[in-house]
Amino acid sequence: MHRSGALMAWNVFKFCTALRGLGSVMILMVLGIVGVTYYAVVVSNYGPALFTAGGFGSLTALVVLVLFHGLLVMLLWSYFSVVLTDPGSVPPNWRPSVDEEVGEGAPLSASDFNNPILTMHQSTLISDPGDPRIRFCRKCNQFKPPRCHHCSVCGRCVLKMDHHCVWVVNCVGALNYKFFLLFLFYTFLETTLVTLSLLPHFIAFFNDGEIPGTPGMLATTFLTFVLNLAFTLSVLGFLIMHISLVMGNTTTIEAYEKKTTPKWRYDLGRRRNFEQVFGLDKKHWFIPSYSDEDLRRIPALQGLEYPTKPDLDAQDL
Repeated sequence: MHRSGALMAWNVFKFCTALRGLGSVMILMVLGIVGVTYYAVVVSNYGPALFTAGGFGSLTALVVLVLFHGLLVMLLWSYFSVVLTDPGSVPPNWRPSVDEEVGEGAPLSASDFNNPILTMHQSTLISDPGDPRIRFCRKCNQFKPPRCHHCSVCGRCVLKMDHHCVWVVNCVGALNYKFFLLFLFYTFLETTLVTLSLLPHFIAFFNDGEIPGTPGMLATTFLTFVLNLAFTLSVLGFLIMHISLVMGNTTTIEAYEKKTTPKWRYDLGRRRNFEQVFGLDKKHWFIPSYSDEDLRRIPALQGLEYPTKPDLDAQDL
């Protein structure tokens, strides 16, 4: 029963591969939704209200417009950071220096690499799939660092791969996972703001009240409200899920893999888990970038090395 559930979960990821042909169409769709929302909020409603409502109405319009544009800037910044940032690839000729699967701290010796179960093929070591000590991707013909997975959509191994997101036309991995989380965060705030700001117009639409504007403007406002309400609810679910993943220092893929693992070796506590994604510099927590100091002090941000629980490592020796 458990294996059946895991198989269904993996089929979700396989389903995403069928969407690879959409490509940049998804980016255009996102920009289209942003454009329609901008027209409904700024051009049709709160832009004119800023100059015609007067008093409290103008003040409300000003607050909505300032918040809307501020969140929109952060949303687009985070979005294109995910789209344009490589999630992390395995460096050429990368070789494991420790036994990452069983947690041994000693480097692999020459005898390990000359083991009969390892063969040489085009100057690359290939391990027997039954040997858990070295992870190797036969599709990429290279060794795999810890927490690295092969993406069938991108056709390569991705460092700390979380999933391939069709909305950003990119994999979400070690180097852009924070940007993806910020994209979800600002999308939730923006869509919530739009939903609340257009709610009075939506209610008036069904109360047969007099609503200024052309039929096209009213239809756009109605559509924008429905779209943003739907995105608010759906993004909230994704945001809650990914917050729980960050707190447990796991990814979407690993969440399914570790169902049979009683203890997760990478779970170092909520604070340290959070720092491995967002860094230590609080000034960079809410923007899609890292400080040079964080990149230097936290190897996990580079996607190749991850600290583990010493007690679990000792149990595996």
